Amino acid sequence: MHSQINFGYPWIINYGHLLLALPFLALLVLGWKRRWNRAALAIIGLITIWAFSAWMMVRFGFDMNGRATMPQTAFLRSGSGRVLDMGAGTGRSTIMVLEARPQTTVVALDLFGESFQEHFGNIETAQERLKRNLAAAGVAGRVNIQPGDMTHMPLASESFDGIVSAYAIDHLNRQGIGEALGEAHRVLKPGGEFLLLVIAKDRWLSYTFGPLLAHAHMVAGDFWADRLRDAGFAIVEEGTQPATRYILARRI
Repeated sequence: MHSQINFGYPWIINYGHLLLALPFLALLVLGWKRRWNRAALAIIGLITIWAFSAWMMVRFGFDMNGRATMPQTAFLRSGSGRVLDMGAGTGRSTIMVLEARPQTTVVALDLFGESFQEHFGNIETAQERLKRNLAAAGVAGRVNIQPGDMTHMPLASESFDGIVSAYAIDHLNRQGIGEALGEAHRVLKPGGEFLLLVIAKDRWLSYTFGPLLAHAHMVAGDFWADRLRDAGFAIVEEGTQPATRYILARRI
């Protein structure tokens, strides 16, 4: 069943470093046999080591096409409730919540528009992949798929016990971020919990992708905590994982 789940992240991200490592390894072996200049061999060797280690980090550290685990244990500790996944994509965070909290139900919201297509390909195929992933994980019966813009959500106020948003809100511009967090506050019940995961430009991400990094909101410091407080949330817990910053907040 696990093998049927495919979150749709492109193969070039998952295996691009390996495609670079293999020819450089062959070049290193060739150079060693032909006694090339030591400086040239050292440079080729360093590139080979970096490419292999970066691939290992992508594959086993970030593991974007693997099942996600809850970054902390406090979110919906009761194990039950109605949860909104803002920017559900192909279902990685939706499945994470449903497997970690077996008494919950989830509304998986995504615009299924241009940004979705950029990350996961054809819009129709991506929506079908979301449905297939939910079915493969055995959780489809606990999910409602809701097309919608997270900055203007077609959802009733104070109708959710919890919200999760993983690597979605940080794709918006600053105005959009404020609007999305305001909407999250609106649809969450008083005292409800919001688990936010965003891409963090840490040493692991910098080492792996280096100059290719171009994410608009890889910000340091208290940016996300401040934005959540501005939207009416209290910060409960903050932490990091490789390339990820997570914040658990509660609606005041």
